[in-house]
Amino acid sequence: MKYKKLFEPIQISNCWIKNRIALAPMNLASLSNEYGGQTQRASEYYIEFAKGGVGLIISGVFKVENEVEKLGDRGYVKCGWPLLVAPKTGQIYQEMMQRIHAYGSKMFFQLSGGPGRNSWWPGYTAVSSSAVSVENNPGVTARALKTEEVEKIVASFAEAAKICYMADVDGIEIHGHEGYLIDQFMTKEWNHRTDKYGGSAENMARFPNEILYAIKDAVGKNYPVEFRMSLKHFIKSGPNPDFKYGKLGARPWNPSLHRTGYDDLGRDVDESMEMIKLLAEAGYDGFHIDAGCHESFYWAHPPGYFGRDVYSDYAEMVKKVVNVPVIAVGRLGDPDICLDILEKGRADMVAMGRDLLADPYWPKKVQEGRIEDIRPCLGCQEGCLGGGKYLSCQVNPVCGREILYAKLTPTIKKKRIMIVGGGIAGMEAARVATIRGHDVTVYEKTEKLGGNLIPASIPKFKADFPRLLEWYKVQLKKLNIKVKFNTQVTVDMIRKENADSVILATGSSPIIPKIPGIKGSNVVTCIDLLLNEAKKGKAVVILGGGSVGCETALWLERLGNTVTVIEMISHLAVDMSGINRIMLLDLLEESKVQICVNTTVLEITKDNVITIDKNFNKQTIKCDIVAVAAGMKAENDLYRNLIGEMSEIYAIGDCFKPRRIQQATFDGYTIAMDI
Repeated sequence: MKYKKLFEPIQISNCWIKNRIALAPMNLASLSNEYGGQTQRASEYYIEFAKGGVGLIISGVFKVENEVEKLGDRGYVKCGWPLLVAPKTGQIYQEMMQRIHAYGSKMFFQLSGGPGRNSWWPGYTAVSSSAVSVENNPGVTARALKTEEVEKIVASFAEAAKICYMADVDGIEIHGHEGYLIDQFMTKEWNHRTDKYGGSAENMARFPNEILYAIKDAVGKNYPVEFRMSLKHFIKSGPNPDFKYGKLGARPWNPSLHRTGYDDLGRDVDESMEMIKLLAEAGYDGFHIDAGCHESFYWAHPPGYFGRDVYSDYAEMVKKVVNVPVIAVGRLGDPDICLDILEKGRADMVAMGRDLLADPYWPKKVQEGRIEDIRPCLGCQEGCLGGGKYLSCQVNPVCGREILYAKLTPTIKKKRIMIVGGGIAGMEAARVATIRGHDVTVYEKTEKLGGNLIPASIPKFKADFPRLLEWYKVQLKKLNIKVKFNTQVTVDMIRKENADSVILATGSSPIIPKIPGIKGSNVVTCIDLLLNEAKKGKAVVILGGGSVGCETALWLERLGNTVTVIEMISHLAVDMSGINRIMLLDLLEESKVQICVNTTVLEITKDNVITIDKNFNKQTIKCDIVAVAAGMKAENDLYRNLIGEMSEIYAIGDCFKPRRIQQATFDGYTIAMDI
């Protein structure tokens, strides 16, 4: 078997793990109860990864106490932090562990001292290692923890370890990364203490090392305790433009897109390696290595713009100086990359977070050689971090909803289902309905499946989008789903077909604003530019600074065009996930793309775009091409004409309302699951 190395067992202290694949920790506050306690919904979420063959499941972060650093009146309120010691959770942990062990998987709980300066809101006093500014409001200073308060937090880790041990949790990961409280003690920029927890490197490592000693004293020296650490923080000096952060305004620091060429205001690699050696000497049983912090959030949670394998070389650096297992992480969803890391001894395990959200059965599919069946993560972070009430995934609507969605039941009555539109929503509905046993036919007006996913797949920095499109094509082919291409469906066709159920997934089309000159031959949409080979050396003005406009601008600039983006409001790409948005704006800032916010287009001529800003200053911008990115409108005429005469007719995806991929896959899955 090609991927044999991924499925070799490994041991962390006394914990035997069946393979080298780990689930990276992701915050599950949205699946917690009002007291910060774990819910059954969260348990089912974790159990799904065990079903999929993951060797080591690392939980989302748990806060170990809520007295020294009191986050809201009920544990996690206003902050998003699950609380390990929340009431009535012990039985939930025990039952979850029984089921995870039944599938042969192991689980570590990730424990934290809290967010420290990373969490502040009006009326709340944040705490930290020292009196330093809070991350999300530099004008506010956190309170320095007293020595006895630090010692109390250390003792809380021992009590938390006992809870884990009694619940049959297999081990603990200490949350020492991303600029949170423990990381603040380990970083000179945030630790100015003069007591035993500050000054020398040994003293700065004392807090995490005392945590280790307390846990080992409480539950035994062989109970596994590993440490997650950011090897570099990626913070550089200099203000950020206001258009990035909205109401928060500019900040006195910048995340850096680069590894070198500046002094890291946080902790750099050399300092981290010194800290790693001290932690290893103290007796940590393993290390989980990533990068970044809140100030450089897109390193801690890498968007798709990075490509694959963002920083396994950092794990390799640690591997060379310690004698315990090292876990690599950072967009490692390509099995060949994982294999290379393990075979070359660069790390002992590979961890994936969002790649496993997209497909929790990634391990089984790799082991069975079904690589083409792995549903790819887009690196968009819309479902997992981009908002919404519950954690989920753009491409996997089951994620976070396992209780209701994980099991597709065969249909009792086979139906003929007519699906109009072969975009994401239509393909997902066809896939799920066919799995359940229905007779499905997809009608697509063009010669290709994909809809708006096709233009979205063009830029090279969105390499996972064409992978998703290919995944859908493979699934539809394997399921022998009938697709009628180049078929423009009409109301009469639908009536004549007389299907049992009709699903309209007719998508959306670009909005064309009413501007003098908008019908000129030099005016196209951004979708037109993406679908047709763009020319180089042209001057392009893009009308609209949302995600489509900004990504198209970056793509065009990298092809060698001169690009200007015009946006009516004060901020760009407000329709995107915050982390991806900041990285995109940093990429734009580094490029030669010109940005005009608070600006309205007055007129388009053959060679110019005439604008006016909020201060009534007019500007004439010379250009060869004007590209419109002013939003999308639903193509729902069929639905509006038939809704009154058919009982089983559904509008899904952009046909219902232009939204993101997450809503398209959710609509398609939900409707097809219940028909």
